[in-house]
Amino acid sequence: MQVLTKLKDQTNFTNTEMRVADYVIQNITKIPTIYIEDLAKLTYTSHSTIIRLCKKMGYDGFRSFKNAISGVVYSQLHLPSEVDANFPFKQEDLTMDIAKNIANLTMDTIKKTLNQLDEELLQSVAEILFKSKHIFLFSRGDSQIRARSFQNKLVKINKFAIISEEYADEAWNASNLTAKDCALFLSYSGTSPQYKRMLQHFSNKNIPTILITGNTESDLIPLAAETIVIVQEEYDFVKVGTFASQVAFQYVLDTLYSILYAKEYRSNVENLKEKQLLIQNGILSEEL
Repeated sequence: MQVLTKLKDQTNFTNTEMRVADYVIQNITKIPTIYIEDLAKLTYTSHSTIIRLCKKMGYDGFRSFKNAISGVVYSQLHLPSEVDANFPFKQEDLTMDIAKNIANLTMDTIKKTLNQLDEELLQSVAEILFKSKHIFLFSRGDSQIRARSFQNKLVKINKFAIISEEYADEAWNASNLTAKDCALFLSYSGTSPQYKRMLQHFSNKNIPTILITGNTESDLIPLAAETIVIVQEEYDFVKVGTFASQVAFQYVLDTLYSILYAKEYRSNVENLKEKQLLIQNGILSEEL
Protein backbone atom coordinates (compact mmCIF):
# COMPACT_ATOMS: atom_id res chain seq x y z
CA MET A 1 0.00 0.00 0.00
CA GLN A 2 3.07 2.27 0.07
CA VAL A 3 2.43 3.50 -3.46
CA LEU A 4 -1.12 4.54 -2.51
CA THR A 5 0.17 6.42 0.53
CA LYS A 6 2.63 8.34 -1.63
CA LEU A 7 -0.06 9.19 -4.17
CA LYS A 8 -2.30 10.57 -1.43
CA ASP A 9 0.51 12.43 0.37
CA GLN A 10 1.54 14.39 -2.76
CA THR A 11 4.52 15.99 -0.99
CA ASN A 12 6.61 18.04 -3.45
CA PHE A 13 4.19 17.24 -6.31
CA THR A 14 3.62 19.88 -8.95
CA ASN A 15 0.06 20.78 -9.95
CA THR A 16 0.23 18.55 -13.03
CA GLU A 17 1.67 15.68 -10.99
CA MET A 18 -1.16 16.10 -8.48
CA ARG A 19 -3.62 15.79 -11.35
CA VAL A 20 -2.06 12.50 -12.42
CA ALA A 21 -1.99 11.23 -8.83
CA ASP A 22 -5.65 12.11 -8.27
CA TYR A 23 -6.67 10.34 -11.48
CA VAL A 24 -4.75 7.19 -10.52
CA ILE A 25 -6.38 7.10 -7.07
CA GLN A 26 -9.89 7.55 -8.50
CA ASN A 27 -9.38 4.99 -11.29
CA ILE A 28 -6.96 2.59 -9.63
CA THR A 29 -8.46 -0.61 -11.11
CA LYS A 30 -7.84 0.69 -14.65
CA ILE A 31 -4.16 1.54 -14.13
CA PRO A 32 -2.65 -1.99 -14.36
CA THR A 33 -3.73 -2.22 -18.03
CA ILE A 34 -3.45 1.42 -19.12
CA TYR A 35 -0.82 2.74 -21.56
CA ILE A 36 1.25 5.74 -20.57
CA GLU A 37 0.06 7.65 -23.65
CA ASP A 38 -3.56 7.12 -22.66
CA LEU A 39 -2.91 8.20 -19.07
CA ALA A 40 -1.26 11.37 -20.35
CA LYS A 41 -4.27 12.16 -22.54
CA LEU A 42 -6.78 11.47 -19.78
CA THR A 43 -4.93 13.72 -17.32
CA TYR A 44 -4.04 16.44 -19.87
CA THR A 45 -0.36 15.98 -19.09
CA SER A 46 2.60 14.47 -20.92
CA HIS A 47 4.69 11.31 -21.13
CA SER A 48 7.61 13.07 -19.39
CA THR A 49 5.39 14.35 -16.56
CA ILE A 50 4.24 10.82 -15.73
CA ILE A 51 7.78 9.40 -15.85
CA ARG A 52 8.98 12.24 -13.62
CA LEU A 53 6.20 11.49 -11.12
CA CYS A 54 7.05 7.79 -11.09
CA LYS A 55 10.72 8.50 -10.37
CA LYS A 56 9.82 11.07 -7.72
CA MET A 57 7.91 8.32 -5.95
CA GLY A 58 10.92 5.99 -6.09
CA TYR A 59 10.15 3.86 -9.16
CA ASP A 60 12.43 3.25 -12.15
CA GLY A 61 9.70 4.09 -14.61
CA PHE A 62 6.04 3.66 -15.52
CA ARG A 63 6.22 -0.14 -15.73
CA SER A 64 7.47 -0.59 -12.15
CA PHE A 65 4.91 1.99 -10.99
CA LYS A 66 2.12 -0.03 -12.68
CA ASN A 67 3.41 -3.20 -11.04
CA ALA A 68 3.09 -1.53 -7.64
CA ILE A 69 -0.46 -0.41 -8.48
CA SER A 70 -1.31 -3.95 -9.62
CA GLY A 71 -0.27 -5.20 -6.20
CA VAL A 72 -2.68 -2.77 -4.55
CA VAL A 73 -5.55 -3.81 -6.83
CA TYR A 74 -4.80 -7.50 -6.21
CA SER A 75 -4.78 -7.04 -2.44
CA GLN A 76 -8.06 -5.15 -2.58
CA LEU A 77 -9.65 -8.04 -4.47
CA HIS A 78 -8.41 -10.40 -1.74
CA LEU A 79 -9.52 -8.40 1.27
CA PRO A 80 -11.29 -10.76 3.66
CA SER A 81 -15.01 -10.17 3.62
CA GLU A 82 -16.49 -8.63 6.73
CA VAL A 83 -19.72 -10.42 5.87
CA ASP A 84 -20.07 -14.07 6.86
CA ALA A 85 -21.10 -15.98 3.72
CA ASN A 86 -23.03 -18.48 5.83
CA PHE A 87 -24.71 -16.07 8.27
CA PRO A 88 -24.60 -12.66 6.55
CA PHE A 89 -26.96 -11.06 9.07
CA LYS A 90 -27.87 -11.34 12.74
CA GLN A 91 -31.13 -11.30 14.61
CA GLU A 92 -30.58 -7.74 15.86
CA ASP A 93 -29.63 -6.28 12.45
CA LEU A 94 -31.84 -3.51 11.10
CA THR A 95 -33.50 -3.86 7.70
CA MET A 96 -30.99 -1.65 5.88
CA ASP A 97 -28.07 -3.33 7.65
CA ILE A 98 -29.25 -6.64 6.20
CA ALA A 99 -29.61 -5.04 2.76
CA LYS A 100 -26.06 -3.63 2.93
CA ASN A 101 -24.61 -6.95 4.09
CA ILE A 102 -26.19 -8.85 1.23
CA ALA A 103 -24.95 -6.19 -1.22
CA ASN A 104 -21.41 -6.43 0.18
CA LEU A 105 -21.50 -10.22 0.10
CA THR A 106 -22.66 -10.18 -3.52
CA MET A 107 -19.95 -7.75 -4.64
CA ASP A 108 -17.25 -9.55 -2.66
CA THR A 109 -18.30 -12.90 -4.18
CA ILE A 110 -18.08 -11.57 -7.73
CA LYS A 111 -14.64 -10.08 -7.08
CA LYS A 112 -13.37 -13.36 -5.65
CA THR A 113 -14.85 -15.31 -8.54
CA LEU A 114 -13.35 -12.97 -11.14
CA ASN A 115 -9.94 -13.41 -9.56
CA GLN A 116 -10.23 -17.20 -9.88
CA LEU A 117 -11.17 -17.20 -13.56
CA ASP A 118 -8.64 -18.14 -16.22
CA GLU A 119 -8.92 -16.59 -19.68
CA GLU A 120 -7.81 -19.64 -21.65
CA LEU A 121 -10.12 -21.90 -19.67
CA LEU A 122 -13.10 -19.61 -20.24
CA GLN A 123 -12.37 -19.55 -23.97
CA SER A 124 -12.04 -23.33 -24.06
CA VAL A 125 -15.34 -23.86 -22.21
CA ALA A 126 -17.11 -21.34 -24.43
CA GLU A 127 -15.77 -23.11 -27.51
CA ILE A 128 -17.20 -26.44 -26.31
CA LEU A 129 -20.60 -24.83 -25.79
CA PHE A 130 -20.40 -23.03 -29.13
CA LYS A 131 -19.67 -26.19 -31.12
CA SER A 132 -22.19 -28.43 -29.35
CA LYS A 133 -25.34 -29.51 -31.14
CA HIS A 134 -27.17 -29.92 -27.82
CA ILE A 135 -26.24 -28.65 -24.35
CA PHE A 136 -27.42 -30.81 -21.45
CA LEU A 137 -27.47 -29.05 -18.07
CA PHE A 138 -27.11 -31.19 -14.94
CA SER A 139 -27.96 -29.35 -11.71
CA ARG A 140 -30.11 -29.66 -8.62
CA GLY A 141 -31.79 -27.42 -6.07
CA ASP A 142 -30.87 -23.75 -6.22
CA SER A 143 -28.24 -24.46 -8.87
CA GLN A 144 -30.98 -25.59 -11.24
CA ILE A 145 -32.45 -22.08 -11.04
CA ARG A 146 -29.11 -20.77 -12.33
CA ALA A 147 -29.19 -23.43 -15.05
CA ARG A 148 -32.69 -22.35 -16.11
CA SER A 149 -31.55 -18.74 -16.33
CA PHE A 150 -28.65 -19.85 -18.57
CA GLN A 151 -31.05 -21.94 -20.66
CA ASN A 152 -33.33 -18.95 -21.14
CA LYS A 153 -30.46 -16.70 -22.27
CA LEU A 154 -29.18 -19.26 -24.77
CA VAL A 155 -32.51 -19.16 -26.60
CA LYS A 156 -31.67 -15.56 -27.58
CA ILE A 157 -28.75 -16.84 -29.68
CA ASN A 158 -30.57 -19.86 -31.11
CA LYS A 159 -28.91 -22.39 -28.82
CA PHE A 160 -31.29 -24.67 -26.99
CA ALA A 161 -30.20 -26.28 -23.74
CA ILE A 162 -31.93 -29.13 -21.94
CA ILE A 163 -32.46 -29.29 -18.18
CA SER A 164 -31.48 -32.93 -17.86
CA GLU A 165 -33.00 -33.61 -14.46
CA GLU A 166 -36.40 -32.16 -15.27
CA TYR A 167 -39.13 -34.77 -14.68
CA ALA A 168 -36.46 -37.09 -13.19
CA ASP A 169 -35.26 -38.04 -16.69
CA GLU A 170 -31.54 -37.50 -16.10
CA ALA A 171 -30.61 -41.12 -16.86
CA TRP A 172 -32.49 -41.10 -20.19
CA ASN A 173 -31.00 -37.74 -21.11
CA ALA A 174 -27.52 -38.92 -20.18
CA SER A 175 -27.91 -42.01 -22.36
CA ASN A 176 -28.93 -39.87 -25.34
CA LEU A 177 -25.84 -37.65 -25.48
CA THR A 178 -23.46 -38.07 -28.40
CA ALA A 179 -19.99 -36.76 -29.11
CA LYS A 180 -21.62 -33.82 -30.92
CA ASP A 181 -23.29 -32.69 -27.68
CA CYS A 182 -21.91 -31.54 -24.35
CA ALA A 183 -22.85 -31.91 -20.70
CA LEU A 184 -22.48 -29.05 -18.23
CA PHE A 185 -22.58 -29.92 -14.51
CA LEU A 186 -23.27 -27.36 -11.78
CA SER A 187 -22.33 -28.79 -8.40
CA TYR A 188 -20.90 -26.57 -5.69
CA SER A 189 -20.10 -29.50 -3.38
CA GLY A 190 -18.91 -31.70 -6.24
CA THR A 191 -19.77 -34.86 -4.32
CA SER A 192 -22.59 -36.50 -6.29
CA PRO A 193 -22.04 -40.27 -6.88
CA GLN A 194 -24.54 -40.18 -9.75
CA TYR A 195 -22.70 -37.31 -11.44
CA LYS A 196 -19.48 -39.28 -11.05
CA ARG A 197 -20.99 -42.27 -12.87
CA MET A 198 -22.36 -40.01 -15.61
CA LEU A 199 -19.03 -38.25 -16.10
CA GLN A 200 -17.30 -41.62 -16.32
CA HIS A 201 -19.80 -42.71 -18.97
CA PHE A 202 -19.33 -39.49 -20.95
CA SER A 203 -15.56 -39.85 -20.72
CA ASN A 204 -15.78 -43.40 -22.08
CA LYS A 205 -17.89 -42.15 -24.99
CA ASN A 206 -15.67 -39.10 -25.70
CA ILE A 207 -18.56 -36.75 -24.97
CA PRO A 208 -17.37 -33.22 -24.02
CA THR A 209 -18.09 -32.31 -20.40
CA ILE A 210 -17.84 -29.16 -18.31
CA LEU A 211 -17.89 -29.02 -14.51
CA ILE A 212 -18.42 -25.85 -12.46
CA THR A 213 -17.81 -26.51 -8.77
CA GLY A 214 -16.63 -24.94 -5.54
CA ASN A 215 -14.74 -28.02 -4.36
CA THR A 216 -11.06 -28.14 -5.32
CA GLU A 217 -10.88 -31.73 -4.04
CA SER A 218 -13.93 -33.01 -5.91
CA ASP A 219 -13.52 -36.50 -7.37
CA LEU A 220 -15.54 -35.28 -10.36
CA ILE A 221 -12.73 -33.02 -11.57
CA PRO A 222 -10.49 -35.74 -13.09
CA LEU A 223 -13.48 -37.02 -15.11
CA ALA A 224 -14.52 -33.68 -16.64
CA ALA A 225 -12.97 -32.38 -19.85
CA GLU A 226 -12.90 -28.84 -18.44
CA THR A 227 -13.46 -27.65 -14.87
CA ILE A 228 -14.07 -24.15 -13.53
CA VAL A 229 -13.46 -24.02 -9.78
CA ILE A 230 -14.95 -21.09 -7.87
CA VAL A 231 -14.21 -21.42 -4.17
CA GLN A 232 -16.33 -19.38 -1.75
CA GLU A 233 -16.39 -19.30 2.05
CA GLU A 234 -19.68 -21.16 2.19
CA TYR A 235 -20.44 -24.38 4.06
CA ASP A 236 -22.47 -27.27 2.64
CA PHE A 237 -25.22 -27.25 5.26
CA VAL A 238 -24.69 -24.83 8.18
CA LYS A 239 -25.87 -21.62 6.55
CA VAL A 240 -28.87 -19.33 6.18
CA GLY A 241 -28.99 -19.81 2.42
CA THR A 242 -26.91 -20.45 -0.69
CA PHE A 243 -25.95 -16.83 -1.29
CA ALA A 244 -22.28 -16.80 -2.31
CA SER A 245 -22.25 -20.07 -4.27
CA GLN A 246 -25.26 -19.10 -6.37
CA VAL A 247 -23.99 -15.58 -7.04
CA ALA A 248 -20.74 -17.15 -8.25
CA PHE A 249 -22.56 -19.67 -10.47
CA GLN A 250 -24.75 -16.94 -11.97
CA TYR A 251 -21.74 -14.73 -12.66
CA VAL A 252 -19.79 -17.51 -14.40
CA LEU A 253 -22.78 -18.57 -16.52
CA ASP A 254 -23.54 -14.96 -17.46
CA THR A 255 -19.90 -14.56 -18.47
CA LEU A 256 -19.98 -17.68 -20.64
CA TYR A 257 -23.20 -16.53 -22.29
CA SER A 258 -21.65 -13.14 -23.02
CA ILE A 259 -18.56 -14.78 -24.57
CA LEU A 260 -20.84 -16.90 -26.78
CA TYR A 261 -22.87 -13.84 -27.77
CA ALA A 262 -19.71 -11.90 -28.65
CA LYS A 263 -18.50 -14.68 -30.97
CA GLU A 264 -21.23 -13.73 -33.45
CA TYR A 265 -22.09 -10.32 -32.07
CA ARG A 266 -23.26 -8.63 -35.26
CA SER A 267 -25.49 -11.46 -36.42
CA ASN A 268 -26.89 -11.88 -32.90
CA VAL A 269 -27.81 -8.20 -32.72
CA GLU A 270 -29.45 -8.37 -36.15
CA ASN A 271 -31.35 -11.48 -35.08
CA LEU A 272 -32.46 -9.65 -31.92
CA LYS A 273 -33.85 -6.74 -33.94
CA GLU A 274 -35.66 -9.05 -36.32
CA LYS A 275 -37.22 -11.14 -33.55
CA GLN A 276 -38.23 -8.09 -31.53
CA LEU A 277 -40.15 -6.71 -34.48
CA LEU A 278 -41.88 -10.05 -34.99
CA ILE A 279 -42.76 -10.45 -31.31
CA GLN A 280 -43.69 -6.84 -30.52
CA ASN A 281 -45.38 -5.74 -33.73
CA GLY A 282 -45.73 -8.81 -35.93
CA ILE A 283 -47.97 -11.85 -35.99
CA LEU A 284 -46.51 -13.11 -32.68
CA SER A 285 -47.51 -9.97 -30.79
CA GLU A 286 -49.82 -10.61 -27.84
CA GLU A 287 -51.77 -7.44 -28.60
CA LEU A 288 -52.90 -8.46 -32.10
